Amino acid sequence: MQNLLQKDVDITNLSNFKTKAKTKYYYEINNINDVFNLKEIINFSKENNLKLLFVWAWTNLLFAFEEFNWIVIKNNLKWFAYDKNLKILEIYSSESIWEISEKLENDFEQNLWHRFIWLPWSIGWAIFWNAWCFWLETENNISETEVYNLETWKIERLNKDSCKFWYRNSLFKQSEKYFIIKAKFDLSVLVEKYFSDVDNIKYREEVQPKWNSCGSFFKNHSKEFSAWKLIEEVWLKWFTHNTAYFSQKHANFLMTNCDNWNYKDLIYLVSLAKTKVMEKFWFELQEEVRIIKS
Repeated sequence: MQNLLQKDVDITNLSNFKTKAKTKYYYEINNINDVFNLKEIINFSKENNLKLLFVWAWTNLLFAFEEFNWIVIKNNLKWFAYDKNLKILEIYSSESIWEISEKLENDFEQNLWHRFIWLPWSIGWAIFWNAWCFWLETENNISETEVYNLETWKIERLNKDSCKFWYRNSLFKQSEKYFIIKAKFDLSVLVEKYFSDVDNIKYREEVQPKWNSCGSFFKNHSKEFSAWKLIEEVWLKWFTHNTAYFSQKHANFLMTNCDNWNYKDLIYLVSLAKTKVMEKFWFELQEEVRIIKS
């Protein structure tokens, strides 16, 4: 086990928020053979009462700690292949959905996947959360997911129905049983109800901050209960607490005014927004960004 796990590793850059953080144990999955070491690592975690945290590239996490006494497992599985004739995309889970959307944009008949450009998530994380952008969800084009079962220690293939997708949710978010290896997307599938005249690139440039963010912090449940609108209604747009603030450009983007993110300032604003919205609207804001506490 000592040969597999690194100790006392700085993981600050594994979150877009860049809050200073370190973990007791750390492991990187760089190829398919590394996946099979998960059995030994997970057994070690159980024997030593250590929790596990899997992270992907471009992950929307907020590390709310300085010392993490668990095991962080970083997924670096990257590779993709695209069949232009069949419009089938096969892709590993640590590829960036933003970067792949940019690379393949000109090959899509209706350019549906251009809506994922600027989405700061990996493919695996987008599947995990069933990412939603401009009326298009990850589930709309997915046909198969290849996973490593963390109970049977075998590779399995799950079809779309088995993944149990629904709004901002999936089987993988509800269960710790699977590690997502890769997925297959049928990009010839065009879903009419997701068509829109919105130019998402122009919209993001004009309305949303592009850098130093994890995207929308709270979930949008409906037009009536859009998180940005609720935050504006309780006068928190551009509100600042020490190093952190809600963006003046888009109230649902949590930002910083310095190079050193402070998780305590961020958590304060998250709590403040939830409290004020509940007091005024009797509505509970729910985080889209995953807050990790030690």
